[in-house]
Amino acid sequence: MPILKEELFQELLDNDNTKSSNKITIVGIGAVGMAAAFSILTQNVSSDVALVDIFEDKLKGELMDLQHGSNFLKNAKISASSDLAVSAGSRLIVVTAGVRQKEGESRLNLVQRNVDVMKTIIPKLVEYSPETTLLIVSNPCDILTYVAWKLSGLPKNRVIGSGTNLDSSRFRFLLAQRLKIAPTSMHGWIIGEHGDSSVPVWSGVNVAGVCLRDFNPNIGKEDDSENWNQCHDEVVNAAYEVIKLKGYTSWAIGLSISDIASAFLCNTNSVKAVSTLVKGIHGIDKEVFLSLPCVVNSNGISSIVIQKLSADELKKLQASANLIDEIQKGIKF
Repeated sequence: MPILKEELFQELLDNDNTKSSNKITIVGIGAVGMAAAFSILTQNVSSDVALVDIFEDKLKGELMDLQHGSNFLKNAKISASSDLAVSAGSRLIVVTAGVRQKEGESRLNLVQRNVDVMKTIIPKLVEYSPETTLLIVSNPCDILTYVAWKLSGLPKNRVIGSGTNLDSSRFRFLLAQRLKIAPTSMHGWIIGEHGDSSVPVWSGVNVAGVCLRDFNPNIGKEDDSENWNQCHDEVVNAAYEVIKLKGYTSWAIGLSISDIASAFLCNTNSVKAVSTLVKGIHGIDKEVFLSLPCVVNSNGISSIVIQKLSADELKKLQASANLIDEIQKGIKF
């Protein structure tokens, strides 16, 4: 069998420009991190994925398992290490590391434990990838996105929380089930906290531009005889229910992360419900991160869509901001 001559092989190496322009690092290889890695790789969002975790045996096992499927992954480069240096040169860093939410535990109860995790990793990640954008998934997502912004020194457009992108997907799915249409043809938004104080924008729920409130003015209200607000109740309780049944959430949030990463790397200018700094918007005067419809492209978040909210929706959004602000006051940096 013919082989490459040594001098030709050396020539190929000298001209091997392997510097990646789409590298994604995923910090934390629990159920969420691996679901994100799997979604990103199988959907061809990135051809260069690095995994970081402190559990070296599991890290090695996950790496091998993914590498063994390389033939089906468009020849993606997959690396892994417990050393944060493996993240160097990342365009996007997805942070899923943290203490797992327990059954019946509010996301807000996780705050200080996960803030302590952030303090150990965020400065180092930015040191290795100063031009990166951070996508924070760890819970409580909105508060930890704020923490990551403070710790990183990055501009606000380059620190993104996964926010209510998944909540909005759950919302559309549940609404679509009731109307017997495809979820992708259902338009509705969950804004505010990724958690119990999230706000469904019932005034904007529509199919093909036809608002549901044109047919039922009470939709989403307490006196709604059709009880549409049950859909939002199910969104709020969705993670708790999944955790109760299988012990953790993974696949849906993994797909949501891949969706946001794709908008960023492909510069699509897609509108996503992600967590961003909302001070000065919708009458919010607190320095907090909450989800609003944001235009996501290669700059991170380029702009925010200012929705026309009802008085009730606006009140609930501001209450969500105040709740987050109260929790943040107790954070020890």
